[in-house]
Amino acid sequence: MNPTRDEILAGYSRAGQDLGAWLQSATPTELGRASHGTRWTNEELLFHMVFGYMVVRALLPLVQIVSRLPEPVGRAFAASLNAGTRPFDVVNYWGSRAAAVLYNRHRMLRKLQKTTAAISRRLEHETARSLSRSMPFPDRWDPFFAPSMSVIDVYAYPTLHFDFHAKQLSLGRPRPS
Repeated sequence: MNPTRDEILAGYSRAGQDLGAWLQSATPTELGRASHGTRWTNEELLFHMVFGYMVVRALLPLVQIVSRLPEPVGRAFAASLNAGTRPFDVVNYWGSRAAAVLYNRHRMLRKLQKTTAAISRRLEHETARSLSRSMPFPDRWDPFFAPSMSVIDVYAYPTLHFDFHAKQLSLGRPRPS
C-alpha cells in the first residue's frame, strides 16, 4: 500500500464528506432499500462502512503489541483468527445490522467524525518506526487484510473498505450539500 499520512487523512475527510452527503440527500425509503450484493440495507451498509474506522481504533493497540512478539506467536494468532472466519462473518453481519439501529442515519456521521478524529490524532503522533511495525493478519476476514500488515497499512485500511462498500450502495454517488 505505502500510503502517506496526508493521503490517509484526505481519505478520512472524503469519507466523512461522502457519508454526510448520502445521509443528507437519501430519503428514509432509500436508506431502507436493499444494497447491491449484500444482505444489508443501505443504512446498515453505511454503518458497516463507518464500522471499518471503528475497527481500526481497536486494532492499532493490538498491532503495536503483537508486532513486538516473536514472529511464530503472531502467525499462530493470525491462523487462529483465520480459523474462526465463519463465526466472524456471522458476527460481522448481525453486528452491523444491530448496531445500525443505534448508529442510525442520525448518529453515524458524528460517530465517524469522532472516530476519524481520534485515529487522526494518533496517526499524527506515530513515528516512522512505529508506522513500520507489522504483524501477521487474518487475511480471510476481509479482502483488504493482507497476510502481514504494517501500522500504516492499518491506518489506510478503513478508507479502502469504505470505498469498496460504497460501490454496493443502491444510492448512487453522494450529492454534495
